[in-house]
Amino acid sequence: MCHIYSNTDPILYESRNRSVRIAKVVTSIKLENLFWDTLSQLAHDEGLTTNQLIAKLYDEVYACRNEVSNFTSFLRVTCMRYSELRGQSMRDARRVLDRTGLHAPPPAMARVPDGHYAPQDGPTQPGL
Repeated sequence: MCHIYSNTDPILYESRNRSVRIAKVVTSIKLENLFWDTLSQLAHDEGLTTNQLIAKLYDEVYACRNEVSNFTSFLRVTCMRYSELRGQSMRDARRVLDRTGLHAPPPAMARVPDGHYAPQDGPTQPGL
């Protein structure tokens, strides 16, 4: 099991600072690249830029608690929860598809002489 984690690309856990405007103040946030990537995905899903998402999260936490402590840790936890919810959504969707019979396993693919992949029973499909 350790190899799954120990072989992780070091760029993913390299830290990066970014300047973000929060509550009309420019501040610097330092996170590992994997967290920046996850925040970017979350922002995209919300129709926001990463900086807009971060400012919105800050404002929401402040509105709930009247303070924001350890915001960088909050962002990391947000990323973990987002990934967890996405994984759960995928598992739920697969269960529904399996139960309804709408989800069929992909056909067996074989490499054909021209270098493309094709279903073993069908014609070639470039790019698959």
